[in-house]
Amino acid sequence: MNFKYTSSTLKKIEDLIEHAGFSIRYEKGHFQTGYCLIEQKRVIVVNKFLNTEGRINALYELLTPININEGELSGEMQKWYRQLVAMHQNNENKPILQAQIAIT
Repeated sequence: MNFKYTSSTLKKIEDLIEHAGFSIRYEKGHFQTGYCLIEQKRVIVVNKFLNTEGRINALYELLTPININEGELSGEMQKWYRQLVAMHQNNENKPILQAQIAIT
């Protein structure tokens, strides 16, 4: 499965992560990977200067570490989540974040 880097794809990934009980914030910061995960508060902070592709890649990279409970997702979201996880496992050894933006 390949997905397009559009605002609707970004919204779908945001919805998926929010269904897992995390909130997403877009803030300024010096994040090496484009995001910061605060597990205790279930908050994901994404570099607000990333473009749509960078935001999608940052959130996509977080799908494994945040351990989404599939049982809490709707049928459509479960299907999409499984496709994303399968794609992530196939690409595990490949660099995902290709669109790093250096802010000076």
